[in-house]
Amino acid sequence: MPTRKDQMRLGAFFHPTGHHVAAWLDPGSQIDAGTNFAHYAQMTQAAEAAKFDLVFLADAIATRDGNLQALRRWPQYMAYFDPITLLAGLAAVTKHIGLVATATTSFNEPYHVARRFASLDHISGGRAGWNVVTSSNPSEAFNFGRDAHFGHTERYERADEFVKVAKGLWDSWDDDAFLRDRASSLYFDPERIHFLNHKGKHFAVRGPLNVARPPQGYPVLFQASASDTGKELAAQIAEVVFTPLHDLEQAKKFYRQLKDHAGQYGRSDEDVVIMPGLNVVVAESEKDADEKIKYLQSLIHPDVGKELLSTALGGLDLSPYDVDEPLPEHIVEAERRKNNSRVAYMFDGRPTLRQMYETFGTGRGQRTIKGTPSSIVDQMQKWFESFAVDGYLIQPPILPADLEEFNARIIPELQNRGLFRTEYAGRTLRENLGLKRPPSMYAAEPATSRRAGVRV
Repeated sequence: MPTRKDQMRLGAFFHPTGHHVAAWLDPGSQIDAGTNFAHYAQMTQAAEAAKFDLVFLADAIATRDGNLQALRRWPQYMAYFDPITLLAGLAAVTKHIGLVATATTSFNEPYHVARRFASLDHISGGRAGWNVVTSSNPSEAFNFGRDAHFGHTERYERADEFVKVAKGLWDSWDDDAFLRDRASSLYFDPERIHFLNHKGKHFAVRGPLNVARPPQGYPVLFQASASDTGKELAAQIAEVVFTPLHDLEQAKKFYRQLKDHAGQYGRSDEDVVIMPGLNVVVAESEKDADEKIKYLQSLIHPDVGKELLSTALGGLDLSPYDVDEPLPEHIVEAERRKNNSRVAYMFDGRPTLRQMYETFGTGRGQRTIKGTPSSIVDQMQKWFESFAVDGYLIQPPILPADLEEFNARIIPELQNRGLFRTEYAGRTLRENLGLKRPPSMYAAEPATSRRAGVRV
């Protein structure tokens, strides 16, 4: 096997109180985290001090619908900041770390998203990233004049066109378009402005964008879907892929297949960074780590556990079933046939409903590793050196407590083995991730053929 010459990339994924479904009940969490800017600023600065590549914020543009008796015990997505607004504030209190947020292509317009992320990229000096999603919360449709979400195929068609329009808008101005020359009284060169004049199935956008071309050319594009349609979109547009990976051999297969597929679109291996989510539970011993997980699982109320699983299983009604009995076999087989990597691992060994929601509640679909710093880094290193991942999106169970522990105990071990940086390599998120700055779609266009208001 070839030896890797690069280093791991690491992102810090911030759910307000932490990734464990009962995190808010632990005294190590910030209980009002969803609307506490100082909390996010402290964590982002701590992640930057540890040399993380980026911080990542998920999003949903609706509260959760469902069993309110359960949801009252589960604050996720009920009250929290708009992520792009939050990242703009965090840009002012950091210098190096990447700032990545989710924005849906289903319930936004390309002009809005292109403008916001271009602005964030300028404000942060080239540290913005956009996680492209099609929305998983069906309730979002009700906030935007629709009775139901778009169909699966239409969602991804729309997403593909949406991203193409956003890229076109980011290229509205050449990099050298703004002269800002007082002596000649010229602010910009009209030969270096481009009207998009896009008319497609889902969008009609003239342009140009009223923001200069972003410092990174385009903000870094992230994508997380594990469906076949999502993988196709990832191969075309994603520069960083967040996807659930639980088994090493399957991860190696996914890694190779996705990079080869991206190659069919003229992209190299280096153009795609694969960073699955990873929940890390660090302790003095394996026994202590097991006790920590057992304690957190004990905090999950059965109503919350059922609601959590119901959401993960596409709205399956679990109210008739005893939490201390396995689900009926016909339901298990139906779920297995869906081949959903985010939930398939839960069905191994005929678990009870309680065991299932305890397993899922710890990592919410992503892989969990536990143990001492050395044993945890052994596992991280094995996957990295096996070309199964390029890095990880770290999901601390409790925030800020478990981020602080990861920074104090795991980061030094990674650095001592030469697996992770001790200083930032560049100024922008692209530079730190080892990604190229994309040229403008008009870069090869002869200057003499440019005319303001015309896309040649």
